[in-house]
Amino acid sequence: MPDTGVRQVSLRYGRPGDRVAFADAYPVMLLSAESLDALNARLAEPVPVNRFRPNLVVRGVGEPHAEDRWRRIRVGSVELDVVKPCARCVITTIDQTTARRTGKEPLRTLATYRRGPDGGVLFGMNAIHRTRGTLRVGDAVEVLAEAGVKTAADDGPS
Repeated sequence: MPDTGVRQVSLRYGRPGDRVAFADAYPVMLLSAESLDALNARLAEPVPVNRFRPNLVVRGVGEPHAEDRWRRIRVGSVELDVVKPCARCVITTIDQTTARRTGKEPLRTLATYRRGPDGGVLFGMNAIHRTRGTLRVGDAVEVLAEAGVKTAADDGPS
């Protein structure tokens, strides 16, 4: 994406200058393997992670949807703000290999337990990188701040 092709993320969740290039609305989509495992346990036929097109899949978070509480994380050397749940669309019902629609799953099942206040079906979290760097498979993920948990960084400069 050329530097002249600026697409600002929603200022409701991002800052002026936060950009997105080829993704829908935010630069990074984060999902935990535990969340996918919990969904697949409810489905007659499990779906692969590629249905959700995440950039980052983390494992070992302890429980499904732990990522919902995260507000700031570090993956390897890259820090990210975890800004909002990802509202899912009909693409999740498309087999990513064949481009064939598979029915109403997984949206139908997600709608039974992952509805947002506006009625959208939520799964995974949108994030914005705050530092530059390289992400590698196997990088450690450190949760720097969670919703409702005050950190020293929240107090501002000392």
